[in-house]
Amino acid sequence: MNGRGEERHERTREADHRPGTPESSGGDAVNVDIEAANRELAEARSSGKPCAPLRGRLLPEGDVEAAYRVQQLQARAWQGRGERRVGAKIGLTSRAVQEAFGVFQPDFGILTDVMAVADGAEVAIGRLLQPRVEAEIAFVLGADLPDERITTVDLIRAVDHVLPAIEIVDSRIADWDISIVDTVADNASSGLFVLGTTPRRVADVDLRLCGMVLDHAGEPVSVGAGAACLGNPLHALAWLAGTLARSGDPLKAGDVVLSGALGPMVPVTPGAAYEARISGVGSVRTCFSKEAQ
Repeated sequence: MNGRGEERHERTREADHRPGTPESSGGDAVNVDIEAANRELAEARSSGKPCAPLRGRLLPEGDVEAAYRVQQLQARAWQGRGERRVGAKIGLTSRAVQEAFGVFQPDFGILTDVMAVADGAEVAIGRLLQPRVEAEIAFVLGADLPDERITTVDLIRAVDHVLPAIEIVDSRIADWDISIVDTVADNASSGLFVLGTTPRRVADVDLRLCGMVLDHAGEPVSVGAGAACLGNPLHALAWLAGTLARSGDPLKAGDVVLSGALGPMVPVTPGAAYEARISGVGSVRTCFSKEAQ
């Protein structure tokens, strides 16, 4: 269910008849138009103008499989123009957010080299549509994770190091009016990501208890801890590793994996700087231009 996954049909005129879809629950049927959904998201990215929600229009409510097929089309297009896949991001790792979306597991998107921003570098605000920032743990893998069932010991051995990270999330859907279908299709609301420069061995850090403060202009705007991320960021990594292994597209050595947020995300103010400090892991900073460049 991503850019390296198996080939799938790119368009179908019937939704999957699975429990919980509008077709199987007796609601109004919605035709699945994978190609049209992909085109609208691509146009939103290129034009800088968000599109209307996809759910109930081009994708049925709750049809996560169809949404991942849209995500695949985007990933293929990015890689076709030379972007290199460097890892994955995990989303919906907060129980409260999952409940709000009516889902019971996270989602994921891919990361490419074009999304990476150097620690402290200025981001042109015009690269993004509706950016928000959140602090996360970045796992850098030193070994493949090919197995569907993964123990904590397996994870610790496979992770070369962790880094503090800021994910700059974004949405191509107008006003962030998103459901699980919208965000999955939109590559899990990906934007850019910033990695810190202080590698730590995962065995040396209690990721569950590590505290996080995200500052803007010297004032905290988001606080949290590792426990906010599925109880422990390692749990999020285990979920992703198992999910991708089952799809036949496992995580590989060298991949970067963003854990999901350790605290609430914060809307970006043009011209502002943000610094995330994660106890035991380090700090990372990003800033934004005042105007599109």
